[in-house]
Amino acid sequence: MTHLKVGDKAPEFKGVNQNGEEIGLSDFSGKKLILYFYPKDNTPGCTAESCNLNENYNSWLNKGFEVIGVSPDSVQSHVKFADKYGLKFNLIADTEKEILQAYGAWGEKSMYGKKYMGVLRTTFVIDENEVITEIFEKVKTKDHTNQIEKALKI
Repeated sequence: MTHLKVGDKAPEFKGVNQNGEEIGLSDFSGKKLILYFYPKDNTPGCTAESCNLNENYNSWLNKGFEVIGVSPDSVQSHVKFADKYGLKFNLIADTEKEILQAYGAWGEKSMYGKKYMGVLRTTFVIDENEVITEIFEKVKTKDHTNQIEKALKI
């Protein structure tokens, strides 16, 4: 569970996207941002979530939003994932888990009674002033766009 709250300033981050370019929060200053953290490329839930946001990407752009996905996968994994599904937005390779930790999206999980550390699927909506306006910790992977639009009333 993230330690951040609605109204908090979004933590600055820098990371390398699937094109090998370094990007950070400040690169999107003046734009609204959907920053989503997901566990792993090419897994069913992560693919559904990424494809749902991608299918609506032009609509997000028209509403003034940019979309960025972050996972601990490598740049090469992101290249394959983006190519396979035609993803049009940035995917950041956070192999050191620095961005995940800054946003509280890395923590203890449990499966079949075993506890382990992993990505806590979380989405942050950040406004033009880098302030968090919405946080989703229970993400509807197949219908994430509608989930976000409903919460933002757009």
